[in-house]
Amino acid sequence: MAERSRTAETGSAIRSDDIIAGNVSKYIVLPAGYCGQPKKGHLIFDACFESGNLGRVDHVTEFEYDLFIRPDTCNPRFRVWFNFTVENVKESQRVIFNVVNFSKTKSLYRDGMAPMVKSTSRPKWQRIPSKNVYYYRCPDHRKNYVMSFAFCFDREDDTYQFAYCYPYTYTRLQHYLDNLQRRNMDYFCRELLGLSVQKRRLDLLTITSPANLRPGAEQKVVFITARVHPGETPSSFVCQGIIDFLVSHHPIAKVLRDHLVFKIAPMLNPDGVYLGNYRCSLMGFDLNRHWANPSPWAHPTLHGVKELIIDMYNNPKINLEFYIDIHAHSTMMNGFMYGNIFEDEERFQRQAVFPKLLCQNAEDFSYSSTSFNRDAVKAGTGRRFLGGLLNDTSYCYTLEVSFYSYVLGGTAAAVPYTEEAYMKLGRNVARTFLDYYRLNSLVEGPLAPTPKTRKDNVPHSKCTAQRGPGNSHAAGKPNKRSQAHLKDPSVSKR
Repeated sequence: MAERSRTAETGSAIRSDDIIAGNVSKYIVLPAGYCGQPKKGHLIFDACFESGNLGRVDHVTEFEYDLFIRPDTCNPRFRVWFNFTVENVKESQRVIFNVVNFSKTKSLYRDGMAPMVKSTSRPKWQRIPSKNVYYYRCPDHRKNYVMSFAFCFDREDDTYQFAYCYPYTYTRLQHYLDNLQRRNMDYFCRELLGLSVQKRRLDLLTITSPANLRPGAEQKVVFITARVHPGETPSSFVCQGIIDFLVSHHPIAKVLRDHLVFKIAPMLNPDGVYLGNYRCSLMGFDLNRHWANPSPWAHPTLHGVKELIIDMYNNPKINLEFYIDIHAHSTMMNGFMYGNIFEDEERFQRQAVFPKLLCQNAEDFSYSSTSFNRDAVKAGTGRRFLGGLLNDTSYCYTLEVSFYSYVLGGTAAAVPYTEEAYMKLGRNVARTFLDYYRLNSLVEGPLAPTPKTRKDNVPHSKCTAQRGPGNSHAAGKPNKRSQAHLKDPSVSKR
């Protein structure tokens, strides 16, 4: 547990540069020299819950508190995500909270982003008004950037929760997948691909028509991953939007299931998510820099996904056509993509097709912010590594979405993202495959708007884990490649 700047029992102080090693746990902040029992208004801070993060609290004045983010486990470099509760408040109590130890200097807080808040009587997350949020370089904290926000507690019996962005926990994902599984859909299969270091599930979803899994059928596979960086919670909402659409009764979803096999690993870093880290795993690794040679014991989830992808690559009946890794961005607006640079100009141009189509379908997606690069610092990412591994009929992207907002074309006003807006982007990603594969003529009836989550039950037949092949109906796509098996799966063909 992290040492405190001042304990309720002794009032002793520690230096501001002492290491923060854990989350606060029902920590009562008392004024200096106070010796009696805590009163209403003596705030109690807590972050000892799933995805919680707050390492330390300093009492500055009666109205002001300095808050310290707990660094990622085993890696002090990353301090961005926070998620904590405050209770024992007085009605109309006004406070200023200063988050003083961010590891990043650039931030969307400069552009109007604000922390999230909810309370026990108002359980829906909402943003604090941006007029109450300030982001500035502070001389009192070694000229580090500080985010300060003013807040007024209005209900004494409420517990208030503050977070960097909408939380999406490991438990929430498990409940969501459990509910999907109970619907007994014959086109949905959930498998345990592996376990994390702390023995949490690495789930793999297969969404496709049962006919595509019959022995001997060819498969066109779209592989999607999310949450390799645990603090990038918007990626989980986008991923859920993709899943919701693909399992729905929408006519586009049915056509996509008939022609494609979707493989989805919705949470690559379950330990980091559970622990409240921003970027790293339990052992302090940025997993998105270890694709080239993941360790089965240090990076077991990454290792499991890579082994599966290589197995699919070496299967002559499977065309792995897309790999999309979903992230959230802390300094840019809108949704956008990163792609790879290829010496083959025709391949490079083909790679730009999907982002251009997505830009037509999603008002919050920006093709002008989409870029293609071979940055050396990104060499260990899934996009870069798999872009070098797979052949020229495969396209690998990083899909980014802003932590804060999107800007509509022709306007300058920022529209803050909501949970539903993130999921809508996911639904639009899914339906863009219809345009890409030119399957529009196969959709029965008028194209209705993409649906929200449905809870309909459909007949069930067992979905097997075999990777047999599926249908191959995409117009304008090359035939199955000539197969070159990988002798050393850790070596990229770049």
